[in-house]
Amino acid sequence: MDLTGHVAIVTGGATGIGRAIGIKMAEVGADIVVSDIDADACQRTAAEIAALGVRSAGTPADVTDPEAVSRMVSDTVARFGKIDVLVNNAGVAGAPGWFDHAVSREEDWSFTFGVNVKGMAIVTEAVLPHMKSARFGKIVNLASIAGRQGRPSLPHYSATKAAVINYTQSLANELGRDNINVNAVCPGLLWTPMWEQVGARYALNNPDYEGLSAREVYDRMVQDIMPLGRGQTPEDIGDAIVFLVSEDARNITGQSLNVDGGAFLN
Repeated sequence: MDLTGHVAIVTGGATGIGRAIGIKMAEVGADIVVSDIDADACQRTAAEIAALGVRSAGTPADVTDPEAVSRMVSDTVARFGKIDVLVNNAGVAGAPGWFDHAVSREEDWSFTFGVNVKGMAIVTEAVLPHMKSARFGKIVNLASIAGRQGRPSLPHYSATKAAVINYTQSLANELGRDNINVNAVCPGLLWTPMWEQVGARYALNNPDYEGLSAREVYDRMVQDIMPLGRGQTPEDIGDAIVFLVSEDARNITGQSLNVDGGAFLN
């Protein structure tokens, strides 16, 4: 797969899954715009990607701020001339402090929908005029296996990821006539700082995991629900996205690809 000459924006691209996505696309030739709310981390990751021999820029933006997103998209076009790929990766598991509460609070619902759903739509709407004008584009939205089946400790998060899957389908139906492919990836269980908080939440309010550390919760869940018996990595997600934005996937749109070790067989 060769993405040489493609310009890609990755939101939430400075750390974790987003960083791995940017690196994986850069390894096959794409120029990468790292967009994240953390300005310093943006620059560090952009420099790391540029060392791979592609063009890269760190452009901070809060996906919930339409003006900041508009500036980020305009800066990308001014610097690189176009936008071929958008990876909507920015996401949160809850409002600050969510993992210390056994029950989802109103602020968890508002904050999580604001970033995971509305923020995704804000970025997408800002990018679409450029893709439509070029009659070419690849969009990949980060959903989750939590969007396939609600998780008992995270109803607010699960609901947002189900919305991402539905939003992906709606966009694919709308944008096919413009030669724009829209797909989603549903990661399974990845040991990241976010999942460490998720594991703590499970241990707090689920009797099956009472007394376990977050890592012990993670390891048990991997063994319980995944036929392959191993968790996923950010690089696994990056590899899937490289495929979906390549020409090898030119006739794939409106799909949500599980990268979950077989946890959900659908």
